[in-house]
This record gives sequence, structure tokens and C-alpha cells, in this order.
Amino acid sequence: MPHHMPLLATLVFALTAALLLGVAARKLRLPPLVGYLVAGMLIGPHTPGLNGDLAVAGELSEIGIILLMFGVGLHFSPQELAEARGVAVPGALAGMTVVSLLGWGAAQLWGWTAGQGLVFGISLSVASTVVVLRTLQEREELETPQGHTAVGWLVVEDLAMVLALVLVPVAAGLLDGRAPGGMPGGEGLLLYMLLTLGKVAVFVLLMLLVGTRVLPLALSMIGALRSRELFSLAALVGALGVAFAAYSLFGVSFALGAFLSGMVLGQSTLSQKAAEQTLPLRDAFAVLFFVSVGMLFDPGILVRQPLALAASVLIVVCGKAGTAWAVARARGMSGREARSLGAALAQIGEFSFILAGLGVAEGVLPPAGRDLVLATALLTIALNPAVFHLADRIAARQAEGHAPDRVTAPASSSVSGSAR
Repeated sequence: MPHHMPLLATLVFALTAALLLGVAARKLRLPPLVGYLVAGMLIGPHTPGLNGDLAVAGELSEIGIILLMFGVGLHFSPQELAEARGVAVPGALAGMTVVSLLGWGAAQLWGWTAGQGLVFGISLSVASTVVVLRTLQEREELETPQGHTAVGWLVVEDLAMVLALVLVPVAAGLLDGRAPGGMPGGEGLLLYMLLTLGKVAVFVLLMLLVGTRVLPLALSMIGALRSRELFSLAALVGALGVAFAAYSLFGVSFALGAFLSGMVLGQSTLSQKAAEQTLPLRDAFAVLFFVSVGMLFDPGILVRQPLALAASVLIVVCGKAGTAWAVARARGMSGREARSLGAALAQIGEFSFILAGLGVAEGVLPPAGRDLVLATALLTIALNPAVFHLADRIAARQAEGHAPDRVTAPASSSVSGSAR
């Protein structure tokens, strides 16, 4: 029997540490995810003792993201996605713009180049899909107006980041007077951008025109065999297979591919059964996501760059939450819904890691920038329950004072649908 088994060792270390520290966090009346993050820190490469394999943990966490987005897609119809566009589309674009500018400005104050500031700012602008969905599920708000809007918001951010991952390193290099990694510039860059958008459009059209017919039919045929094992396997293949094909063939993120897979399978009468069959795996692999985030955290940055880290956390929490609240209120959502939406989005996660890592690899972001992004992600995720608690306290005080909770906006006639 081989002695070097990084997959098994990482699973054992990660799940055991997550269980123990998750229970401890619950005893202290903290969300279990705080325990999962601390568990990742303890088994990560930056702390002494047992060390899990970071690369393996990262891949396992990707499975958690795929299964989680697949489950959300099963319960989210295209009509609901279209109805959420009134808040989600302008809100996501405005939020990414505001936070990116704030991050860029902070980087300029630290003496970074314009290109480095661009990569850093955009890395701070994208919320973690896993954190948003897990938090809203635990609060039983996923099927509420703010829940539907949050999912639409995440989809818009996901689509924007598909393009950003191609263009941002190139644009950052051009701002600093060079094209990184041999990437195209000028007309070649425009062609590259159009090609990327074309791939995304082709994938979405295939899922909506072909997938809506083929995938539900295949799931129904396997369900007719009355085999629990085969049905569970079919649901997993639908989630993982489509997500992998989306990434490898069309350059679309795993999360978006899994979401669309779940959305088209949701047209089947067996969608609820598929959700139940994949739930245990979704929960286990989602835990691994939080553990992998903790493993990336280097506590030394708290000493090396405390002011920069504090500024980054404030940019994410205040910038994302404030923009989401403002857009939601302007579009007619109630104060409670807007605050809940803002709190859910007040953190960063997986896309931030990817873009920051790509920036370092292409030479358009210093390693210190990547460390700041990782530390900001961990702290904002850990602080997210406190942000929700503050939003709930404000709602409770307004309820006691009978303060008006809804504004009238010019677009209110269409917002009842967009905020469903």
C-alpha cells in the first residue's frame, strides 16, 4: 500500500479539523464556517504541524462549488433569472465598478503601478458564490426576493469575470507599458475578446436550446429504472460533466456551467429528487471550500501590512454592501431586503483567488497583492456573520420604530418582478 496518499490525507485532515472546530464554533454561538476557516489555517502550509495538500484541497473545493451551484440551478427557473435582472444586472456592474475603483485608488496610494492597481481592484470586486449561497440557505432566504436577486447578481459577476480573466492581465500589462505573457494587443486583443464572448454565448445557447430538451429527458429515463444509485450517478454526471465541458470547451467557469446544468434539469419533474440525492455531497465538499480558503491564509500578513489589510477589508465590506443596498433601494426593494442583499455580498472568494494568482503569474500583480487578496477574503468571510447581525439589528430597530421600509422608485412597476 503506498505511503504517499495526498488525496486521502488531505480529506482526513480537512474534514476532521473542520468537524472539531465547527463544533467548537457552534458551542461559542458562531457560524460553523468560522471553524472551517480556522481548521484550514491549522492544516495549511503557513502553520506548524499537520499539513494538507493545498492543490488537492483546491480541486476538492471546486467540486463543492459545482455541486452547490447545481443545486441552486435546480430550483431557479429562467423566468426568475430574467425577473431578477432589474436589480442584479445594474447592481453587479455598479458594485464591481465602485469596488474596483476603490481598490485601484488604494493601490496608487501604496505606490503600485496602474496595472497592478487594476488587477488588485477587480480582485476585490467579486463575491464568493459559496459564501452567499450557504449563508442564504442557512438563513432560509434563498427563495426570497433578496435570494433570487443575489443568485442573479452572482451570475452577472460570473459572466463578467469570465471576460475579466482574459482581459485584465492584458490590460494591466498595457497600462504598465508591456503585454504580459505574449498575450495579444491592439486588434489581436479585440479579436480575443470577441472570441471569448462568442464561446460563452454559444455555450449558453446550447444549454437553453439543446440542454433543456436532452438533459431532463435523460434524467427522466434513468429515473424510470427505479435505481437510487443510478439516479444519484446521473445527477452527479449532469453537474460535474456539464461544468467540466463548459470550462474545457468554452472557457466558461465551473460555477456557471453547473448553474446552467441545474437550471435546465430543473425542468424535469424529478428535479427535487436530484437535489435531495446530491445534498450530502454538496454539504461535504462545500466545507472543503472553506477549509481550502483557510489553508491559503498567511497570518504573517497581519504583522507585515496591517493598514493595507484593514483598508482592503473596508473597501470590500463597505463598498460592496453599500453599493448593493443603494441599487436595491433605488430599484424599489424593501430596506430589509436591501440590507440582507448587501450583507450577503460583502465578502470575496474563489474568483478573487484565481484572478490574483493569474496576475502574479503574468507579472502584473506583486506577490504582496495576492497575499492581501487572500487575507481579505478570509477576514471578510469570517466577518460576514457579524455584517448580517448588524443588518438584522438595524431591521429590528426600524420595526420597533415603525420606520418606513420601502421607497418609491420610477422603476417600481417592474421591480416587483425583478426583486422576486
